[in-house]
Amino acid sequence: MDQKTALELFEYRDGALYWRVCLNSRAPIGSEAGSYNPHNKRRNVRVEGKLYYTHRLIYLMHHGYTPLEVDHIDTNRHNNNIENLRAATSAQNQRNKPIQRNNTSGHKNIRRNNGKWVVELKVNGKPKYFGRFEDLELAILVASEARDKYHGEFARHG
Repeated sequence: MDQKTALELFEYRDGALYWRVCLNSRAPIGSEAGSYNPHNKRRNVRVEGKLYYTHRLIYLMHHGYTPLEVDHIDTNRHNNNIENLRAATSAQNQRNKPIQRNNTSGHKNIRRNNGKWVVELKVNGKPKYFGRFEDLELAILVASEARDKYHGEFARHG
């Protein structure tokens, strides 16, 4: 879908899309477009048999193109406000992930090994080692600075 078609079909309001035209009886003009998909936890819109993610359509409507990935800055997939969306590569999108549920240290990029805290993160797709520390607070500081340096605006600390 191109920007012109998206603007003809939808109206954007407060992070949601609303139909400007009636494509079928279940979607009258002015109703919110699409439905929530519990499998991928995103809102989808179907147009002429093709499925589109709402956040990607919103990005397209405002910027004129759809990047490879659209990142939710606050990591909330339900927050599709345009201010919360940005173009990203797959690697950048991964950097913005919150801490994983199986994390045992309670901090991103820090793991326990032989009684010490090891700081390691991916840089250009490869693991980069930043040291072993007896003090967890020092490891947290080193990991935070490394994320800021190597992940930039996509660094997520928690």
